[in-house]
Amino acid sequence: MSYFNIDSSKQNTFDAIVVGTGISGGWAAKELTEKGMRTLVLERGRDVKHIVDYPTTHMQPWEFEHLGQPSLAMRQQNPIASKHYIFKEDAMHFVVKDAEHPYVQDKPFDWMRGYQVGGRSLLWARQTQRWSDFDFEGPMRDGFAVDWPIRYKDIAPWYSYVEKFAGISGNKDGLPQLPDGEFLPPHEMSCVEKHFSEQVAKHYNHTRPIIIGRAAHITEPQPVHLEQGRAKCQHRVMCQRGCPFGGYFSTNSSTLPWAEKTGKLTLRPHSVVHSIIYDEKRKKATGVRVVDALTKEMTEYYARIIFLNASAINSNLILLNSKSGRFPSGLGNDNGLMGKFIGFHNYRGRVSADYDGFHAYTTDGRRPNGSYIPRFRNVFKQETDFLRGYAASFSASKMGSPQEGIGQILKENLFKPSEEGWTMGAQMMGETLPKESNSVRLDTSLTDAWGIPQLRMSVEFDDNDMKMVQDFYEQLSEMLDKSGFTNIKTSDTRRNPGSENHEMGGVRMGKDPKTSLLNKWNQLHACANVFVTDGACMTSTATQNPSLTYMALTARAVDHAVGEMRKGHL
Repeated sequence: MSYFNIDSSKQNTFDAIVVGTGISGGWAAKELTEKGMRTLVLERGRDVKHIVDYPTTHMQPWEFEHLGQPSLAMRQQNPIASKHYIFKEDAMHFVVKDAEHPYVQDKPFDWMRGYQVGGRSLLWARQTQRWSDFDFEGPMRDGFAVDWPIRYKDIAPWYSYVEKFAGISGNKDGLPQLPDGEFLPPHEMSCVEKHFSEQVAKHYNHTRPIIIGRAAHITEPQPVHLEQGRAKCQHRVMCQRGCPFGGYFSTNSSTLPWAEKTGKLTLRPHSVVHSIIYDEKRKKATGVRVVDALTKEMTEYYARIIFLNASAINSNLILLNSKSGRFPSGLGNDNGLMGKFIGFHNYRGRVSADYDGFHAYTTDGRRPNGSYIPRFRNVFKQETDFLRGYAASFSASKMGSPQEGIGQILKENLFKPSEEGWTMGAQMMGETLPKESNSVRLDTSLTDAWGIPQLRMSVEFDDNDMKMVQDFYEQLSEMLDKSGFTNIKTSDTRRNPGSENHEMGGVRMGKDPKTSLLNKWNQLHACANVFVTDGACMTSTATQNPSLTYMALTARAVDHAVGEMRKGHL
């Protein structure tokens, strides 16, 4: 690599570069700067500062032009983005618009993205469950993917580390398939949710536990949260707008401000990473090429280590586009597996039911969380005709309350118990099997506005997924029936892959460089100073929401990377 301007190259040289500012990128920035590393953090979208750049956070429903819903014209202009539940007037400014960032769908894939500082950490559902050894050992037992190079004991201390800082509410439930964490006080189940939990425990001999969800909400601030400038969750249930209280965890309210306090952070928004620079003589990556999103000018930045946290699919894109004489098919892609074995979560199944009871009770206020059914199928043994399993989230609420009258009469009626019963809704979150056919690759002719090849998506459901949906219908319906619920209905959202945000894989971890791209420390096997700790690194998907695992893997990888740097190994 030639340096034509020595002063410019010095100005553009850092100890570490982080690509992306979502949940994992924010953690990489925090950990690197805390350890004294001069760190450049690159974000392809605009800057979003905590509190300052949440334009709808205090708006009332009547203040939205279309009462919160996207207009017909906006839906027609964004047929992909508008399918997502978050694409409403209060939050769609945080969602990528279809025409601005095109991609090719060989098979339907609804890719929902958030290109701004904070990424989708501003939009996530905040559910945070640990994996167990049943999940890390799953591929080895079932043979549907390569063996994970780590086990629960390797990541458990890092789960604790990130949980204490982020603030996770939950109960210590003592479940082997869902390890307990460092919890703040939990939210509370409604009376009907408690009834369902108790009845299922009775009828299934405690083999199907039902718990309150574990969520990244501060229910009782600890000193570390106050030091971050964050406060107790106000239960406004407007989280997707950006929380001015910092009540839920996001990059913007937590990790990036923390990194900024160190004086070691340089944040550069409007920076579209084109590729990673590889030095064939030194046999390592030396930096990244960045296209300015506004001027289209390309600049190179240099560092000893690079953390790739652009989100799963974009991290695949960057690596595939990082071609050199040594890596003609993409950086680290000696085995040709990069971009393959994409996984995601299957949310298609829904079950609803009514409960005629608890008439004297109603729900009090709002709750930014729900109840949760951990995976109970194929946990301790294979018991179905499909591999792996599913979890489910659910909530119950009163069907209605008297709303007659005006003024004082209306107020009094609103507090009267309704004569109607309760309704409950549940949605599955099924583990899909990473398959070689589920893949992304670079298009050979189409490019985006920054001259970067567009991605071609080829990801779909399979027979295993549909068997899982059917089992979810049958098991949840049976559980509800035994618990006294009526009017039980099942439905299929028919959502395409990608529509629920949990895309994973393509740069999977493993023990063998022949069958994986990353080692147990999230380093590329073939380029040890490049780390991938976002969803791209996942070998399998489990049934848990993945963000907590990304956080823990990132903190663990940074600790290893800095240690190796100080030993002179990187």
